Amino acid sequence: EPVSALYTRIQQGRLADQLEELRRAPLEPVERAALERIADPRRRLAFRARAFERRLDDGDAMGRIRMPAIGVSDVFVQGTGSGDLRKGPGHYPETPLPGERGTVAIAGHRTTYGAPFRRLDGLDPGDRIELAMPYGGFTYRVERTRIVPPTAVWVTRRVGHDRLVLSACHPLYSAAQRIVVFARLES
Repeated sequence: EPVSALYTRIQQGRLADQLEELRRAPLEPVERAALERIADPRRRLAFRARAFERRLDDGDAMGRIRMPAIGVSDVFVQGTGSGDLRKGPGHYPETPLPGERGTVAIAGHRTTYGAPFRRLDGLDPGDRIELAMPYGGFTYRVERTRIVPPTAVWVTRRVGHDRLVLSACHPLYSAAQRIVVFARLES
């Protein structure tokens, strides 16, 4: 849809600038001091994720999602409200950020507003999904894809490993179901 795609392209440009500012922004002195006392790298990363999350409002740029197998490289935002998803893919606020333990979940449009998740059904097991956050990079590998009803909130539940869940309406031009991609954290 050309009008909403143009709107999203403009928003993506603004979000990319915002993301670069976030990447360069230093930690607060108190956060820097606390971080220096944490020796474990995983705990340091989780601390950075929580510090970043405290600064986020709905619609703010969070990171960049790359799916090379289907040609996606978009800035994603905090929130999944209609205004948030008009800018690009949106992170479910009730799920953790990359670097924290649990299931990170991101939703996106398939037919309007640039359709960033249009070709989710083209992801195969083993395909790489990258999340570039201001505080670190995360690589996930696709495990499987499922079609579920829109009420299937179980897809965002925590499991025995860190994972990423991507969701969008299914089939194209319908909200009758959801296509969900499950990916496991690799590095």
